[in-house]
Amino acid sequence: MKIRSMQDQDIAEVVAIEQSANNFPWSYKNFKDCMKAKYQSWVFLDESGDILGYTVIQRVIDEAHLLNICIKPKHQGQGLGRKILEHVIEFSKDNSLVLIVLEVRRSNQRAQKLYLQAGFNEMSVRKNYYPGKQGREDAILMGMDLAFLI
Repeated sequence: MKIRSMQDQDIAEVVAIEQSANNFPWSYKNFKDCMKAKYQSWVFLDESGDILGYTVIQRVIDEAHLLNICIKPKHQGQGLGRKILEHVIEFSKDNSLVLIVLEVRRSNQRAQKLYLQAGFNEMSVRKNYYPGKQGREDAILMGMDLAFLI
């Protein structure tokens, strides 16, 4: 799998993946705004150059906020999410960041399991954080303390 920084010409394909994988997807403008703000954004490609997944993080002083991580649905369950998460962790360590935080839907048990296996811990619950099909859904705030790994 190849990794490179997300580019403007990737956004349309990234949005198509986002829409196919999420009930409440980010918009084209969300991705464009992240790039304009210079958030770290990467795409992960197969040998032919097709985007399999992507991630967006925001650096805030000495922390990384994992804002989005997504795998094309037909490639989910093959360990790609773990590889992308490992890239985020390595980037964070290489840049002397001390904490990675993220929010995950309470209903997204698969992602929670991935984060727990990677070494994240549940920090708190953000009530009614996400829009849901029936009202709002809680977010689990998770974090990984990197201070002792640097």
